[in-house]
Amino acid sequence: MSGTFAGIEIGKRSLMAHNVQIQTAGHNISNADTEGYSRQRVTVATMDPLDRPDLERAELPGQLGQGTVVQSVTRVRDELLDNRIFAQTNLESYWNTRDTYYSMIEPIYNEPDEISVRTNMDKFWQAWQELSNDPGSDACRQAVVTRAESLANSIQQNNKSLLAIQQQVNGDIDASVKQVNDITRQIAEVNTEIVRVMGMGDNPNDLMDRRDLLVERLGNLINVTVVRSDPDEFIVHTDGQMIVQGGLARQIDQVTDMDNSGYSKLIWHDTQIDASFRGGSLGALVELRDKDLRSELQSLDTMTQNFADLVNEVHSNAIGKNNVTGLDFFTEHPFVENTNGNYDRNGDGAVDSSYIFRMTGSNALRPQEQIGLAGTMTFSGKQGDITVTYYPTDTVEDVVNRINDSDGEVKAYLDRNSRLVLKATTAEAISNPDFVIRHVEDSGMFLTGYSGILSGSGEAGAYDWNQPDAVNSLAGAQFAVTPIMHPSGYIVVNPVIASDVQSVAAGFANNQGRADADDGRAAVEIAAIRNSKMMVGGERTFDDYFADTVTRIGLKGEQAENMLASQKAIMNDLRDLRDSISGVNVDEELADIIKFQYGYQAAAKFISVQDQLLNTLINRIGV
Repeated sequence: MSGTFAGIEIGKRSLMAHNVQIQTAGHNISNADTEGYSRQRVTVATMDPLDRPDLERAELPGQLGQGTVVQSVTRVRDELLDNRIFAQTNLESYWNTRDTYYSMIEPIYNEPDEISVRTNMDKFWQAWQELSNDPGSDACRQAVVTRAESLANSIQQNNKSLLAIQQQVNGDIDASVKQVNDITRQIAEVNTEIVRVMGMGDNPNDLMDRRDLLVERLGNLINVTVVRSDPDEFIVHTDGQMIVQGGLARQIDQVTDMDNSGYSKLIWHDTQIDASFRGGSLGALVELRDKDLRSELQSLDTMTQNFADLVNEVHSNAIGKNNVTGLDFFTEHPFVENTNGNYDRNGDGAVDSSYIFRMTGSNALRPQEQIGLAGTMTFSGKQGDITVTYYPTDTVEDVVNRINDSDGEVKAYLDRNSRLVLKATTAEAISNPDFVIRHVEDSGMFLTGYSGILSGSGEAGAYDWNQPDAVNSLAGAQFAVTPIMHPSGYIVVNPVIASDVQSVAAGFANNQGRADADDGRAAVEIAAIRNSKMMVGGERTFDDYFADTVTRIGLKGEQAENMLASQKAIMNDLRDLRDSISGVNVDEELADIIKFQYGYQAAAKFISVQDQLLNTLINRIGV
């Protein structure tokens, strides 16, 4: 039943409730600029009345209230909106990272700047054309050497620039992995503290704000989704993998042994399986390092290796003004010193593989001649071996084009002596080395007796790199071992030629084995390489390579820029919507403080009146 001091209790509860509301508003104002803070609101309710209808009570005109009570202090937050922001954040950081790095990649090619590879290569071809018009000129030979040196320097500079960016990306990956591991540990620690506080019946608003901020920061690094189905177990997923579960945080390790790339790969610490991320800055960095930049380096290496190989093929068969022949114009560096390409791939001290770059058949072929043979050739491809079928009505040119149009990592062409040449391309899989022919097989006779590459048909006569001395399966075909990794970083003019320009071969030896002063046939052949349809990776000519490269880089840079602008617009709308819900409006908080202040003053006045009533009751009755 109502007591004498019930009014004092009602006033005290009112004072306490208004005091909590004023403190909460002040807390909001003080954190108005705090990143990740959500404004908080006090929920008040009436105190339970003194008398309940289901219990025996005194006769009263109705239930007597006991004032107010603070039910809870909660943050104003839309969890569905938060989950959408968490899931969307990774796209913005993904495209931002790609845009940043493509703005660094694009200037490397300097098109159509005077120092670009393409400009220097145009000058190189022009020098050979001028030499073909004046084969006896030492000045024209000097121009060939000088422009070749400028071209080699520009190719090397492109290689260094791309490798430098790749190294920078790799450094960013290391830093990002450390950030991911640190943030996930912090989220797990906050989860544990939140569960403990909630177990005591409190709302850990600031802790939950901190957790949401950490998840959003994690979403900038990797793509994440959040599961809140169990209030005691906050779960964060990435690409179907759980990375945080309550107080447990999974860590990411880096394994430095990554086959032929030289860089580390990401694995989960607990399971040791590969860790891959489709979004976020970390996902973009890994993609840039292992796909985009690797592809650009491979494209540059492919162009360089084939360019040097084709020029050397003509030059080594030609003769210089000083009657010296057999010289390669560009120095090629083999990956292995063994003449058969034997190499210890697994590092156990015993050779177990054959690293061969080029195979040249022993028979001269006519491009338009029908082969009159049927069979199926098997070559190493991007995702395992691929097959190329040929028919009796096919011409040699048809078969060559079919090999080049396939998804294999072996390409073909006819050299200057009309012999069939098989060349390895760069490998799509990081586990496979570049410029290594891994498998060549023919169920019929095209690669055997017809072109003179393999010694036998079928599996028994196949060439396979998974063994030493695999070249024994070749039927007298010439072969060249695999070049050093990244040949674009090592291309140089042959020092013998650079020191004596008369060694530059403009023509072919006459019947006496000497050079004719007016013979410019070799120079014409080399100049014609520019527009010859020699397969260079996926391009047909060197001009095609430059056109495709510049277009590819430009389009990818444009795509990153456009997608970043789109994602920024989406994220700005989502963040503005969140701010309208959870952000602190200082004017609104000040108005609330004034309202709560008046309420506090009224409660204080109510207590003062109750004090006066009690004073009269206690001190004046009976006087």
